[in-house]
Amino acid sequence: MKENKKWYAIDNDTIIKDLQSNAEKGLTDNIIQKNHEKFGENRLPQKKKERALIRFFKHFNDILIYILFIAAIISAMLGHYVDTIVIAVVAFTNAAIGFFQENKAEKALEDIKNLLSLKATVMRNGQRTDIDASQLTIGDLVLLNPGDKVPADLRLISTSNLKIEESLLTGESVPSEKGAQTLDGDTMLGDRSNMAFSSTTVSAGTGKGIVVEIGADTEIGKINEMISEMDPVTTPLLRQTAKFGKTISIVIVGIAVLIYVFGYFFRDYGATELLMSVIGLAVAAIPEGLPAILSIILAIGVQNMAKRKAIIRTLPSVETLGSVSVICSDKTGTLTKNEMTVQNVVTRDNIFNVSGTGYAPEGKITYKGEDVDFENQRVLTKLIDCFYYCNDASLGLDENDRWIVKGDPTEGALITLYDKANLNELNITRVSTIPFDSEYKYMAILADTGEKKIVFIKGAPDRLLDMASQERSEKGVQDFDRKYWEDKIVKLAKTGQRLIGAAYKIVDSNTTKISHEDIQNDIIFLGLAGIIDPPREEAIEAVRICSEAGIRVKMITGDHADTAKAIGKEMGIGDGQKALQGRDLEAMDDEQLAAAAQEYDIFARTSPEHKLRLVTALQSNGFICAMTGDGVNDAPALKRADVGIAMGIKGTEVTKDSSEMVLADDNFSTIAAAVEEGRRVYDNLKKTILFILPTNGAESFLIIASILFGTMMPLTPVQILWVNMVTSVTVSLALAFENIEPDAMKRPPRSSKVPLLSGYFIWRILFVSVLIGGGTLWMNLNLIENGVSEIIVKTVTMQTIVIAQLFHLFNSRSISKFAINKDFFSNKAVFVVSALLIVLQLAITYIPFMNDVFGTYPLEAHYWIYPIVLGVVVFFVVELEKAIMNRLGLAKL
Repeated sequence: MKENKKWYAIDNDTIIKDLQSNAEKGLTDNIIQKNHEKFGENRLPQKKKERALIRFFKHFNDILIYILFIAAIISAMLGHYVDTIVIAVVAFTNAAIGFFQENKAEKALEDIKNLLSLKATVMRNGQRTDIDASQLTIGDLVLLNPGDKVPADLRLISTSNLKIEESLLTGESVPSEKGAQTLDGDTMLGDRSNMAFSSTTVSAGTGKGIVVEIGADTEIGKINEMISEMDPVTTPLLRQTAKFGKTISIVIVGIAVLIYVFGYFFRDYGATELLMSVIGLAVAAIPEGLPAILSIILAIGVQNMAKRKAIIRTLPSVETLGSVSVICSDKTGTLTKNEMTVQNVVTRDNIFNVSGTGYAPEGKITYKGEDVDFENQRVLTKLIDCFYYCNDASLGLDENDRWIVKGDPTEGALITLYDKANLNELNITRVSTIPFDSEYKYMAILADTGEKKIVFIKGAPDRLLDMASQERSEKGVQDFDRKYWEDKIVKLAKTGQRLIGAAYKIVDSNTTKISHEDIQNDIIFLGLAGIIDPPREEAIEAVRICSEAGIRVKMITGDHADTAKAIGKEMGIGDGQKALQGRDLEAMDDEQLAAAAQEYDIFARTSPEHKLRLVTALQSNGFICAMTGDGVNDAPALKRADVGIAMGIKGTEVTKDSSEMVLADDNFSTIAAAVEEGRRVYDNLKKTILFILPTNGAESFLIIASILFGTMMPLTPVQILWVNMVTSVTVSLALAFENIEPDAMKRPPRSSKVPLLSGYFIWRILFVSVLIGGGTLWMNLNLIENGVSEIIVKTVTMQTIVIAQLFHLFNSRSISKFAINKDFFSNKAVFVVSALLIVLQLAITYIPFMNDVFGTYPLEAHYWIYPIVLGVVVFFVVELEKAIMNRLGLAKL
């Protein structure tokens, strides 16, 4: 992708000359042909897709799976086909779970291509014609009309009341007013009023523009390339489990080799028997059920989050939310309602407050806390009337009974103001209209009241101040005090309000039409309305909760700095004074930006590249970063973030497909709820690991001890797989439903460098492994000494490990609290899976075909005493250990 010129800073005549175009006739055929050969078609580059089969087999790329396959192959070579089949089924099941839950982010690129315009209206050879947008080339003269989707990046050369909706690129909630004047070279993307960008939509007016960028070189093309070239970010959980897998694999292989050598040279085992024992050791030590149970626990977290309006698209993101340390949020529509609202009304005498938010006509106009008496506020009444009648918007209810505006959002806010005032509607007729024009920055209507004719004027305050010679107060019409109004404008602007002024002029009763010349002077100024996009009240509370949980919230918006600072301060983000703008970020290198990203909380007038750099800078500081957004401009940053969060209602499909989470209600408070759920999921994952790994440890201990002592192998590989899978896929599943820990949202976010297993966890796993394994070995040797048959001993051994783990499940429900407490019955799933486990263990013991497959034997009743007694012992010993460790302050998640 070539470096784009600053077309907005070059005058029209130079551009037309350099591109060999014509401001009236457009390109000629020979130039069109040359440009097509030089620049190609107006298309975005296609990315080669990876076949589904290849993506599936990539899920076998795990060192633990490799060890399982080696074990399966050796088992097959030795004729143990049942073992081979069971091992293979486990491996394929884990791969299938991963394949169906993987992120299909490449769909985002397809959605970007679907944004592009299909047709374009151009002037070529002096003739107006419609062509496929893909056939546009540099220098083409494009005509824009309301409703058109801009087909390429254009440098505007003429406009008439042109407004373009650019929120997908800039995040601005209000359509941008366009003109043709040349701009400064450091003008930011959101302020380039002489440019029309590909995929944006013309909301009003008309214009002509010269094509200056096509395909990959357009602003939308640059976003497309940023997404396609970006490497996926690995979540903390995946990084931790990958490291854990490598470590445990090295340990397993090392121990297996040592034990085989010891058994071969120092014990009287046959080579085949010893090899199967070592395979059993490898299978015992590998927590092959762990990936499946992790996926299931994360999937349950997904369902819980969906109930809280957070739709998770990738499973690992559930856990990642729990470790988020910074949330970068867009302002418009996420922290705010994206509904323009009049907050203050200013007359020459007073400043009035307006309650209520959004377009719903619910609220009051007050002065010093008291309802306004409009009978005694004639100037206020006339000001509100002016805003209402000099207006082309309308309000109504949508299919969900929500108030929406048809037309300009600012005009919609002024209609809501009129409805809140509940004034008596005047009997006036609109005779003539001067529509809003970006050159004049006002709208005016000629109104016939039956008694006289009045021109109502509404527009930019600075423009109306230039035209005013008088002002209206409760005392009557008086000389215009410009200094007073300029002070009020500065004061309100600092609060983040967008200001609009109103004025009027009485004209001759014979007037039937008005023009700009009729109102350029001698108008009577009425006052101002201060309009904001108000913060969501629930979002303010969510920011507070995040702060309490040690999560920093940063606002990254395309809006103006003053507006962003004011809204941020109201929400508890930043101090209302400090903010960086896009031009500040461009002047920084990566090191400076990393420092600024940590220091500042408000970033305004940002472009897609700025958002992406900010997320990257925060990640370089060690933050786990979540990023929210709704426009295409947010997509690269969302994909780069550890958790990309898209808006479900107002977000584009591109944004949703670049994200890991979609907010069904577009509400920031839902993020706080999702973080809480993420922390609960992670805590329960840790509890699950604490429960599962002692099973592997106990089995490994048994096999190693048996080889060292030269005794009978306690379990076969297929029995070991049964124990591993039945404890992980049934019993451990109950821990996914444990309630959130009381201090979960009071703890700071955990560091991404924290290992999956802390020192205390390693101790607990080893302690319980030796406790269960040692107890089972003692029982095993005791049964053998009493002449019990091998098949019964192995059956009792298998039951003992499983039942001991069942008792250990209740230990694992809390890391430090005593297992039997007031919340003992809060998780019904624990009792359901316990009953299921008992049924499965009875089935493998007493159903004949399962006896044949797994090598078990129907036990007599007295043999069940061994597993039950050991289970009770394990439960109370572990509870004693928890109490001691908790007193020492070591029993922590």
